[in-house]
Amino acid sequence: MPSTIKVLFLAAEAEPFIKVGGLADVAGSLPLALRCLSPSDAGGAVLDVRLVLPLYQNIHIGTEALPPVMTFPVFRRGGDLKAQVYKTALNGMPVYFIAGNPISASDSVYSTDPAADREKFAFFSLAALELARRLDWQPDILHANDWHTSMALYALRSRRTGHDKQPLHSVLTVHNLPYMGGDGTDVLSAYGLAPLEEASFPPWACSQPLPLGLWSADALVPVSPTYASEILTPAFGCGLETFLQSRAGAITGILNGLDTATWDPAKDEALAANFTAEELSARATNKAALQKQLGLEPDPCIPLLASIGRMDHQKGLDITLTALPQLGDRPWQFVLLGTGDPALEDQARQLQAKHPDRVRAAVRFDAPLGHLIYAGADLFLMPSRYEPCGLAQMIAMRYGCLPLGRATGGLKDTIREGETGFLFQEPNAASMLEALERALSTYAHQKEWKKLQRSAMGKDFSWPRSARQYAMIYHSLLSQQRHEKSVATIPNSKI
Repeated sequence: MPSTIKVLFLAAEAEPFIKVGGLADVAGSLPLALRCLSPSDAGGAVLDVRLVLPLYQNIHIGTEALPPVMTFPVFRRGGDLKAQVYKTALNGMPVYFIAGNPISASDSVYSTDPAADREKFAFFSLAALELARRLDWQPDILHANDWHTSMALYALRSRRTGHDKQPLHSVLTVHNLPYMGGDGTDVLSAYGLAPLEEASFPPWACSQPLPLGLWSADALVPVSPTYASEILTPAFGCGLETFLQSRAGAITGILNGLDTATWDPAKDEALAANFTAEELSARATNKAALQKQLGLEPDPCIPLLASIGRMDHQKGLDITLTALPQLGDRPWQFVLLGTGDPALEDQARQLQAKHPDRVRAAVRFDAPLGHLIYAGADLFLMPSRYEPCGLAQMIAMRYGCLPLGRATGGLKDTIREGETGFLFQEPNAASMLEALERALSTYAHQKEWKKLQRSAMGKDFSWPRSARQYAMIYHSLLSQQRHEKSVATIPNSKI
């Protein structure tokens, strides 16, 4: 076992450079957490992790601050494309940015043109793989995330020669299985790759980036243990469940972590008053400030319910908006923050219009308000139809805002009924309403409620816990030869 394990970590986005969704939180935190593990926590090895990102036009760092590292061609039929590599550091971690026409031609991380995104991320993935071959620093592990970087793993396996002395093992973290990248037949052909020919593979998946990554990776990591089990079933497997069952031995669910420095109620400058689990009384100041800011009745005894995030079918906002009016004469207030599906945005505004004394729909992005909601609301609603991991419930718990969620994916793994929050089983208003009634009955007994708050705030969702599990996977890959296929090696860029 080497004394240093070198990991090249590929992602479409990462904080603090560029952020659209939750992937940026993971890619901005996990590599640093891995590097910070002591050898005793990392199986006796030092983890040398380096991050690779596309150099978007709107990246949060000026290109003038990025010294160039190298330039090389990436094979593409009809003429090679030039990739430029730049380098900076994040808390001591080397970060490489890859530029090139398919990336620079895009004015956003994710565009409205799926074909353009497939081209962009195929170029990025293959350029990152070529970077791994050309660096003096030779990685042991290529760690990809979701469909955007899966093509690197497919090319790694497809183009292996078996002659290189330096093996390159691969890991794919699956953040959201339904987002597979679409039909990439044209992009595969353009970059010298053929669609997969595998009898056990659904024909429709043989040219989609994420399925190709799932076939190629040595280790698959869904972002929670329950989600790792769910994707093996027809309800959550998106048509790949039979294939994934055949790879069950390579699948390990690891719960995402939380940036506990950013999300710290004892130090959060966006709050009206800071507090800890030992000094919960200060939460009341935040609740009063939140009610005042939103124009709600400033009554500390009214249970204040909240929801923050993307408004779409997956998150089950329609379930919330249907269930709340059925609470009848019970006292409650509800605040919603987020944007998304225009139909759901309208439905939220309609609920506010019908209940102006109870409901506030803030249809916008507002980070400071989000922090105050976590610190001032009593109950956080997450009726997701599926939830690979979820961070909002972890943040809510850290701020003493008890989560109420559907028992799926990461919600089931992080929320403990009657201990740190409330769970319901079916993705419908009736099931959620029963849990709401149970939660509000508990809220009426403040001594018991505060006990639950302290229990929730005491849970450890920090990244080191997750990083140690990833380190175990790295060790496993380096200490065992795979039985079902030969280990891939760092390939040349052409075949």
